[in-house]
Parts: sequence; C-alpha cells; structure tokens
Amino acid sequence: MRTIFTLKILLLCTFLSVSGFEVSAKEESPEGSKKDIKTEIKEYIDHHLKDSHDFSIFSYTEDNGEHVYVGIPLPVILWDEGLKVFSSSKFHHGETIAEAGGNYYALEHGKIYKTDAEGNLNHDEEGHVTNAKPIDFSITKNVVMMIITGALMLWLFSSLARSYAKNNGVPTGAGRFFEPIVIYIRDDIARPTIGEKRYRKYMPFLLTIFFFIWFLNMFGLTPLGINVTGNIAITFGLALLTFLITNFTGTKDYWKHLVDPLGDAMPWYGKIPIYIILVPIELLGLIIKPFALLIRLYANMQAGHIVLMSLIGLMFIFKSWIGSPLSFFLAFAITLIEVLVALLQAYIFTMLSSLYFGFASEEHDHEEEPELAHL
Repeated sequence: MRTIFTLKILLLCTFLSVSGFEVSAKEESPEGSKKDIKTEIKEYIDHHLKDSHDFSIFSYTEDNGEHVYVGIPLPVILWDEGLKVFSSSKFHHGETIAEAGGNYYALEHGKIYKTDAEGNLNHDEEGHVTNAKPIDFSITKNVVMMIITGALMLWLFSSLARSYAKNNGVPTGAGRFFEPIVIYIRDDIARPTIGEKRYRKYMPFLLTIFFFIWFLNMFGLTPLGINVTGNIAITFGLALLTFLITNFTGTKDYWKHLVDPLGDAMPWYGKIPIYIILVPIELLGLIIKPFALLIRLYANMQAGHIVLMSLIGLMFIFKSWIGSPLSFFLAFAITLIEVLVALLQAYIFTMLSSLYFGFASEEHDHEEEPELAHL
C-alpha cells in the first residue's frame, strides 16, 4: 500500500508539471504572436532551474492579451540609500517597474536593477545591464525552502529525541523510519572512515548535511520549481563548510603530511627536488576535494532537472498519440530514478565529507615506528 501511494504521488507530481508546462507553452508574446514552441520549452527549463523572487505555480494569457500569474510572492529586501522592503508582486514577473521610497527598480533575468520611472535599462556592447544594482537581501524561493527544510529537521529530530526519552530509548512514529538511517551513518560511514576515537564530534554535521541535502533534493521533485541543490552557490556553501571543518580540526600529523609527505623516509636534501612537485600537489588537493563535492552535487541535480523537463517538453513537440504518451512515461521513469538519485547524492556528499574528516583526524604512533620498520 505504501508503494502504491508513493507511485500515485509521483504520478501526480509529473502530471502537475506537465499541466504547468502546457499552460506556459500556450502563452503569447507581448506582440500577440505565439512564441516558437522550442523557445517556450527552453524558457520554461531556464525558469525552473533558476532561483526567483516568488513561487510560480502556473500562468495563462487572457483574451485581451494580459498575462495572469498564479503563485506566491515573496518579500524583496534591498539596501539602497536605506532599507527598502516591498512585495515581489510589484514586478509582475519583470513586466512592470516597482517603486519603493521614491526609487524605481526593474527585474531583469532574476536580478534587480535601479532604474528611472520609465524602467529604462542601459546595456553595454556585450548586452550586459549597466544600471546600478542595490544590495539584495531578498528572501527568494531557495531561501524559503532552506528555512522550511531547517525547521522541518528541527521539529522532526526534536520529536525523535523526545520519543526516545519517553519510551526508554525506543522510537515511535516517524522515528522508526529515521532511526536506521541515523545508525547507518554512524556505524557504516562515520566510524569506519573517521575512527572510534574521534567520530562523535563530527556526527552532528554529518547527520545535518545528509538530511538537509536529501530533503532539499526531494523538494526539488515537486512541481513548484524548487532547485536548491542545483544552485552552485548553495553547493559551494555546503562544500565550504566541509572544507573549513576539515582544516580547522586537522591534527598535527595531518598538516605534517601536507607539507612533508615522505616524512623521515629519506634525508631532507633528497626530498627537495621531489617536494618541488609533490608539495604543491598535496596543497592543491585542499581545494580539489571540496570542489569535487560541490560540482558533483550541482551537476547531478542540475542534469536531472534538465533531462526531466526536456522529456516533458517533447510531449508538446511530438503532439502525437505515440510520442506524447511515450515522453510522459519516460518522464515518470526519470522521476523514479531521481528519487533514488536524491538519496544517493546525499549519501555521497556525506560519505566523502566523512572521508575528509578521517584524513584530518589521522594520528601516527611514532613510538612504534622503529619496531614496524624492523619487522
């Protein structure tokens, strides 16, 4: 019954995405001429992948040519000669100019620029907008979803902790589902890679990063167009946390290995020519490791959304009783795969972070080195 319910939810999400795509594909340009369907599909995919100042559910065009957008506006918070706060609905998805405190602002490609009352934007030779940009502290949909995910995790695991206290260490309700995951991260990820002596101090971060990425990935499969982990700024922030924790908690042996990889295996004058190449490579690894974390999560989630939206778009290109159903079922199959990828990417990020923490926690028993060398 749970499997059937999950499949129904996934099918509904795919259907809602198709419905929203269909409404978007029927929109007309301001001149009244229908846009090319391939252009519509590309714009829809770009809109889905990018962050925005509102939650767009769907839109349609009335007979008089007016665009009607159905969604949830979010607060725009700007610092421009003082604090300016107003609703993103004033932009009407970039079609109108917003006025706040006597200043005028325009929304162009997801960025807010200061302009005049007519909304004139100046461009350079390469087409980039040259208008001044206020400092933007707006609460975008990605920020909202991170806040919601953080609140959900706080409530969920606080409830899990209370259930442990009330039932003598036995979880109840949703805790029965999450407890095996927590134990798996502790016993099969943290302990083997970090070691029994030091794994405990890293557990809060490992658990937080796993569930945070997993929940955000799952929210990304909803029809609301949420693509938090497909934003490279977000994955950069997560990888930066791993980088800082790794290096600030690194032991003396960890840092010695970076600057003196060969140790006492050979005299110092013999290591100089080798270290000219070896030490820069070791130090470069400090940057490569977190970069691999951020680019892997970003690329996999971004690619999954592009493939899924492209398959949905093929329905409106084929427009046949064979091609459209085939595209729909392919999109549904990719959605099922994305459910697995959402969990897998959270696992990989957590596992690699744990490995890096293990490298930083390494300690060598120098007293046993002569005996080991003799053996």
